[in-house]
Amino acid sequence: MIEYLAENMWQVWAIIAIVCLILELSSGDFFIICFSIGAVFAVISEVCGLSIYWQIFIFAIFSLLSVLFVRPVALRYLHKNDPNKPSNADALLGRTGKVTEPISAGQSGYVQIDGDMWKAVSQQSIAVGETVRVIGRESTIITVEML
Repeated sequence: MIEYLAENMWQVWAIIAIVCLILELSSGDFFIICFSIGAVFAVISEVCGLSIYWQIFIFAIFSLLSVLFVRPVALRYLHKNDPNKPSNADALLGRTGKVTEPISAGQSGYVQIDGDMWKAVSQQSIAVGETVRVIGRESTIITVEML
């Protein structure tokens, strides 16, 4: 088995590159993808016939260069480096949706926002089909008002 891997090291590097790409999908911070880039260059070095020591060195160098040069560019253009960018439920504030289950004053009902159903409360009664705006949230319950 070890002899097979030593003779076909490009497959090992390719698997490392693919696994790193899959892991990057779960994180989204453009750090793990740098190792995938290093592994791609290690595949190229193996195809060129370089020894395992050179492959590891090339993997390390290109991974480091990717962290230093590719990651900041990717973060700047894809994440816009906005530290105040709301995420998850905070991104709902100010959004509009349709009431799918009536909301009685002080009671809860349901509102659909972009295909997702949210439990909602309001200070006023709101009928089914009305358009509402999200003005607050407590955990997974949003507070809405009629437009």
